[in-house]
Amino acid sequence: VQLQAFGGGLVQAGGSLRLSCAPFGGPFSNRDVAWFRQAPGKEREFVAAIRWSQGSTYYTDSVKGRFAISRDRSKNTVALQMNSLKPEDTAVYYCAAGTSKIMGYYSNPRGDDYAYWGQGTEVTVSS
Repeated sequence: VQLQAFGGGLVQAGGSLRLSCAPFGGPFSNRDVAWFRQAPGKEREFVAAIRWSQGSTYYTDSVKGRFAISRDRSKNTVALQMNSLKPEDTAVYYCAAGTSKIMGYYSNPRGDDYAYWGQGTEVTVSS
């Protein structure tokens, strides 16, 4: 499965962006689909994930209440709606897909646990 991410761009603080992730070569099926991000000079970090089969969602604390991850079964896509953006949200955002994780996994999610990655889309939030 290959993934492609769309929707990055430049936005002012307080604004919104919507990222989308689409698979090529196979459906999301029973996988978890996640967004990670990597800011310049920083390590990659988990942002949000959704369990495709059930729709369960998971977020890192810093984006709770501002970001929303969702799935569109008819289009076979996953979106990340980002509202109230802050300069510290500036990063390259990557979508990733992998096997569904066990209960409790999202207390410490790791990028290495996802087998499929998109190319990344850049988000820049100006102050």
